[in-house]
Amino acid sequence: MTSAAGPRPDLAVVGNPGSRRVRFFLDAVAAAGLPAARVVPWLDVLRGTAEFRSGETVRVDSPGEDPEVDRLLRGTDDPTRVEGSRRWYEAFTGALPELAARVAAAGAVLVDDPAETAVLFDKRLTHGRLRAAGVPVPDSPTSGPGGPPVRGWADLRALMAGAGLARVFVKPAHGSSASGVLAVETAGGGRVQATTSVERAPDGRLFNSLRVRRYGTEAEVAALVDALAPDGLHIERWIPKAALDGRAADLRVVVVDGRATHAVVRTSRSPLTNLHLGGARGDLAAVRAATVAAGGRFADAFAVCERAAAAFPGTHCVGVDLLPAAGWRRFSVGEVNAFGDLLPGLTGLPGSGAEDQDTYAAQVAALLRTRTSLRTPSTTGTSTP
Repeated sequence: MTSAAGPRPDLAVVGNPGSRRVRFFLDAVAAAGLPAARVVPWLDVLRGTAEFRSGETVRVDSPGEDPEVDRLLRGTDDPTRVEGSRRWYEAFTGALPELAARVAAAGAVLVDDPAETAVLFDKRLTHGRLRAAGVPVPDSPTSGPGGPPVRGWADLRALMAGAGLARVFVKPAHGSSASGVLAVETAGGGRVQATTSVERAPDGRLFNSLRVRRYGTEAEVAALVDALAPDGLHIERWIPKAALDGRAADLRVVVVDGRATHAVVRTSRSPLTNLHLGGARGDLAAVRAATVAAGGRFADAFAVCERAAAAFPGTHCVGVDLLPAAGWRRFSVGEVNAFGDLLPGLTGLPGSGAEDQDTYAAQVAALLRTRTSLRTPSTTGTSTP
């Protein structure tokens, strides 16, 4: 099998052997009739022993699902701990320039720009880049590289007051999968509450939980914020989401090579719609109908996602969290995820060209189409948002 763009590539994936992501990618490569992709373990990358081969096209996947890799990145043996995201970020992004240099020295080609990956794993920088590109995003007092730090609860309250925000999402700047996210509400009389999956132990340590809970006093919320602040925090206006059947709804949209190819609706009775926190997949046809009934065009929602992806032109695939405002008249972007493609069993959108493909098959097909345009990206590990 060859593509119109040239000979079929020899593919390699940096990932954790045996992880779901690597397995799905290897299956997609095999289904495309290509030679088996070579797996380069993240452990080899972090230990400085990773090797690449001339002519390879190298995809970098998530370092998740491996306790030893997580220990090296985060500095803890307990994967349920919330703290440590700053150390994880510094170790992860610190490894990318060396990885890129090794790929280039071997005569191989890296699919994604490591400098953009570093931006995508800092929610403050991502927000600033999207805002500069004219992509609709929630208001944020911490947006961009010049945003003020949040050193604790006092800073958070001051920034909320200064921006006129009574309800915000507080997100660890380098977090993922809603780890450490707080949906904070304030009201008159000093009332404060936060909805989150964070569980606070008696000794003050924070743990991820699969149960969404509510903290109803300022002292409790302040203790959470103060514990999270050393890792870096990002603040965004809490935009009331549109609803499906009485449940808050948003979408994860996968954009491959600039085109929205897959979308899943996530619904929840809490502000956190992540599927692993009890969210449920919703009906995409119902979202389309609600958008049209509100006087909008469903295609415009995907166009917003494609504009968000275009702000990261050196990144082959991103997962965009699309936030429909109440009434289904407007859409904004909550996050852009470098590894936002883990949606098992989901096939492509009608008219996307990926109708019968999962997210990994769509990426392999796109790599075949764009083989001749791949370039060796920056190895500096820095980027201007």
